[in-house]
Amino acid sequence: MRIGIDTGGTFTDFVFLGQGEGRMHKVPSQPRDPWRAIRLGLRELRPEGLAGVEVVHGTTVGTNAFLTRRGARVVLVTTQGFEDVFFIGRQTRGELFSLTGSKPPALLSREQVVGVKERRRADGSVLTALTADEVSRVKQRVAELVPEAVAVCLLHAYVNPEHEERLGAAFAELGVPLSLSSRVLPELREYERTSATVLNAYLSPVLARYLSIWERELPGAPLFIQQSNGGFLPARRAASWGLNTVLSGPAGGVLGAWRLARALGEKKILTLDMGGTSTDVALLAGGIPLTSEYLLEGYPLGRPVIDIHTVGAGGGSIAWRDQGGALRVGPASAGADPGPVCYGQGEALTVTDAQLYLGRLVPAAFLGGRMGLQVGATVRAVERLARDFNVAPEELALGIIRTANSHMAKALQTVSLERGHDPRDFTLCCFGGAGGLHVCELAQELGIRRIIMPAQAGVLSAWGMALAGHRRDLGRTLLASGAALTWERLHRAYQELKQQGLAELAADGVEPDHLLVNAELEMRYRGQSYRISVPLTTSFREDFQMRHQRLYGHAFPGREIEAVVMRLYFAESEVTEDLPVMKGAAAASTLNLPLRSRLRLPTGELSTTPLYYRPALEPGFTLAGPAVVAEEFATLFLLPGWQGKITPQGHMVVECP
Repeated sequence: MRIGIDTGGTFTDFVFLGQGEGRMHKVPSQPRDPWRAIRLGLRELRPEGLAGVEVVHGTTVGTNAFLTRRGARVVLVTTQGFEDVFFIGRQTRGELFSLTGSKPPALLSREQVVGVKERRRADGSVLTALTADEVSRVKQRVAELVPEAVAVCLLHAYVNPEHEERLGAAFAELGVPLSLSSRVLPELREYERTSATVLNAYLSPVLARYLSIWERELPGAPLFIQQSNGGFLPARRAASWGLNTVLSGPAGGVLGAWRLARALGEKKILTLDMGGTSTDVALLAGGIPLTSEYLLEGYPLGRPVIDIHTVGAGGGSIAWRDQGGALRVGPASAGADPGPVCYGQGEALTVTDAQLYLGRLVPAAFLGGRMGLQVGATVRAVERLARDFNVAPEELALGIIRTANSHMAKALQTVSLERGHDPRDFTLCCFGGAGGLHVCELAQELGIRRIIMPAQAGVLSAWGMALAGHRRDLGRTLLASGAALTWERLHRAYQELKQQGLAELAADGVEPDHLLVNAELEMRYRGQSYRISVPLTTSFREDFQMRHQRLYGHAFPGREIEAVVMRLYFAESEVTEDLPVMKGAAAASTLNLPLRSRLRLPTGELSTTPLYYRPALEPGFTLAGPAVVAEEFATLFLLPGWQGKITPQGHMVVECP
C-alpha cells in the first residue's frame, strides 16, 4: 500500500493506492507550515493510520527556499583564481537587446568564496599540490565564515577527486552538510558543476530540517521523496540531495500522465498540468523526456530532470493593470493564503475568479462541497477592476481567460513547434485542478483534435508519485574522439557505471532483477560547445548524424565527432499495469447539483448548458458541448463542437470531429 502526497502552492493532494482500490483527497496548502496540511489530509484520507503504508512525497520546500532566497548560508571552496566562476556564469542574456540586463538575486556573496592553492590539469595530473598546511588554512577560514553548509568545487575534480576528498574529510569536523562537486556532478563544464554543487549545498539543509519533522510525526511510515527525474529516493538519502527535488511535484504529474497514456494506448502526448500557481507542460513521444540543460532562474541544475516547461499561469494567477494600461495575468499568484477572492480571504482578482464569474465553475461541487465559494465577493471584485479598464465586467473576465490561455499556448508551442514537433500529431493530456476549464480553448488554438481528461485529473501528480519507483542517474565524462572513440571503450565505461549504480541501489534494498537500465551518449562535432543525446548502441555514430540533421537541418558526415558524457538511468520496473479506479470523499447524492448551468462562451454569448457530475457517468456515456462536467477536484468546460466519452477505466476522451 502506498500514499502519494503532492504539496502545491494552493492545494495539497493525496492519493492512496491499496489492493485493487484507490482513494484521493485534497486540502488547502499551508505555505507557512506545509506539515499542517499534510497532517490534516492524512487524518482525513486514512483515519486508520499508516501501518504498512509507504509514503512518496513531492515537496516544494527546496524550491520555495530557492525562490525566496531562504536557503542555507553556503561557503564555496574552489581552486584559487577561479573564485568568480559562479558569479560570471555564461554571460548569456535573457533579453538580447536590453541595455539594462539583470541577474536573479545571488545565492551567496563573493566574501563567502574561499580560494585554495591547488591545481590539476585536464587529465587529472597534479600541477599544484594540495599541502597539509593549505588544508588547515582553508579549514580555519571556512570556520570563520560560520557556514550552514559547505560546497567544494575544484578545477578538474571530475577527472580526479582526490583533492576534494581531502578537503571534505577536513570540513567534516565542522559538523555542517558538505557537497563535493565530484559527487554531485562529476562532469566537465566548470560553471555548471559549480552551480549544481552550490545549489545542492544551499537546499539540502532546508530539506533535511523538513524531513526531520516526518521522523518525529510519522516514525513508523517508510518515507520516500519524489525526485525531478521521475523516481524517488529514500528520505534518509534525499536529505543530502536537495538539488534533486526542485521539480518534485511536476515530475510526478508527467509520470502519472505517461502511465495513463500507455494504459489508453497513446504514444504521443502533450501534458498540461494547470494548478493554482503555475502551469507545467511537457512533450512525450514514446517515453519520458529528460534534460541536463534545465535552468532554475538562470542557475543550471546539471543533473538529468524531466524536460518540463513552466509558466506563471495558474488558477490563482492575479489579474492586474500595468503602467501602460494593459491587462496582465500573473506571474504573481494568490496561492492558498489569501487565495482567490472567491475563497473568502483575498482581494486580488484571479483566473479562478474570472471562471467563476463566467459561470464555468460550480460552487456546489468545489472540493466536493467542502469549500464554499464567495460568488458575491467575486462579482464585486470583477466589477471593480472592470471600472479601472472602462469595460464591461464580462469583457474583463473573458480577457483574463484569453490572457492566461495565451501564456499556456505559448508554453505548449515551446515544447512542440519550437522543437520540430507538430502539436496536431499529439493528444493533449490535461490535469491539475484548473486545467479542464481551459483545455478545449487551448486545443483549438493549437489544432489539437483529441484530449484526455483523467478521472483523477485534480490529483494526478500525487497519483504519479504513488506509482513511482526507485531511480538513480549516473554520468561520466568521456571526451573521446578520433581513434579513442571505440565501441569497446564505450562498453567498458558502461559496465563500470552500471556496477556503481547497482551497488548504490542495492544499498537501498532494490534487487538488480527489478531494475531497467538505459544508457545514452551526449555527443557533438569536435569543437562544438552544444551536445546531442543519442542511445548507447553500436550505431551511435549514425544516430548522431541523423539526430543532428533533424534538429538543425544539416549534418557533417565527414567531420570528426566526440563522445562527451555517458549517462546511465536506473529505474525500478513497474509491478503492475492495473490502475485502480480512484474514489473521492463526496457522493453525487450529497452535492445537490443543478441539471443545467448558465455560462458565457468564449464568444461572450450567454448559454444554458447541461451540467454533469463526473463520478455518476457510466463507461460508454457520451456528451456534446457546450457542457460542464464537474467533479470533486476538477471541472471540464466542453466547448461547442467537442464531444466527450467515458472510457471503461472512467477517464474521459474528448474529441473535435
